[in-house]
Amino acid sequence: MAGTAPIILFTAFEPSGDAHAAPVIRELRRLNPELRIVAWGGRRMEAAGAEMMGRTADDGTMGIPALDKILAIRKVAGEIDRWAAINQVLVHVPVDSPAANFPMCKRMKKRGARVVHLVAPQMWAWGGWRIHKLRRLTDHVICLLPFEEAWFRARGVDATFVGHPVLNDPHESFASSDEWKEPAQGTPKVLLLPGSRSIEVDRNGALLLEIFAAIRRDFPQATAVVAAASPVVAQRFEQITGTLPVGTTLMTNVIDQAAQWCDFAVAVSGTVTLDLTRARKPVIGLYRAGALACVGARIMLKAPYRLLPNILAGRELVPEFVPYSGSSEPILAAALKMAGDAKWRAEISKGLDAVASTFAGHDPGLESARVILQVANLSVDRSTTVEKKSR
Repeated sequence: MAGTAPIILFTAFEPSGDAHAAPVIRELRRLNPELRIVAWGGRRMEAAGAEMMGRTADDGTMGIPALDKILAIRKVAGEIDRWAAINQVLVHVPVDSPAANFPMCKRMKKRGARVVHLVAPQMWAWGGWRIHKLRRLTDHVICLLPFEEAWFRARGVDATFVGHPVLNDPHESFASSDEWKEPAQGTPKVLLLPGSRSIEVDRNGALLLEIFAAIRRDFPQATAVVAAASPVVAQRFEQITGTLPVGTTLMTNVIDQAAQWCDFAVAVSGTVTLDLTRARKPVIGLYRAGALACVGARIMLKAPYRLLPNILAGRELVPEFVPYSGSSEPILAAALKMAGDAKWRAEISKGLDAVASTFAGHDPGLESARVILQVANLSVDRSTTVEKKSR
């Protein structure tokens, strides 16, 4: 076998997985510096100190046609399996993306690795039958949502709730970015979030600008910031939408400042709605899809809500149109109401505060690292834990 240090293998296939894994990798390196942490993932995992074997979590890697996506995953699975044949993996940490990661888990299990899922598969929302596969292919599931631990444990899967990286940011204030530019003056201030992948921009970019145009017709002083998750997304947004309307500014990597700045947001459904929850800012969630996809979602998805703030609140706290097809009129109506009803926005903010409070006291990176070390039967340097608590 190559090397003697215990190997922890991370595999991530989406930008969100890259973001979830990075703080865990950082904490593992701090708690047990003897570990060899290897990853197929993205730039954030690399910056956290992982030894990168492949870039699989950048935008566009998974935003490709279905057949090519399947072939790409199979190719990566083969690469990982060949690497694992000469490098004994102690723990495999598949990050989110269960469809892509399950084949990796199967191969790693056969090679004797323990498996710790980072980000619980959303089986409570759809595909509950997959729980049988999960039981075979995991030793522990790390949960980011409060109700998930009990859900999985009730079905025979060891699980631990650790909080959520977005809602349990260790910093006391929002991060700063040199890319933030002060937008034009005017109210209401609307934040437009086109998603983290190019395919989401393709489906929803024009709709976001249609919504802002409707707001500006009724509120001529309205201003908007389009906050792109990456330069790739920003470029795609410009390609899809053309010239930005008056009062609109496009920026990249400014979600924290933009959330502070806005009165409310209109967002393509995803983890970004938790950024708005953390900021206690109202949000309208949407995801435009074809009529057939909407019918399929109604059949397949069992949870009553699709948007994370509503799932956590157990009620429709914020308007959601996920997935949505047909006329944009209902979305426009919700946006105009949001723009003109400050009292409603305040009520939503109060509800988001209650949601955020359920995550209080957790440190996802540290707690996830501890779970992984426990499953690996590896020691934790207690002095590093004390040091972090004292900072």
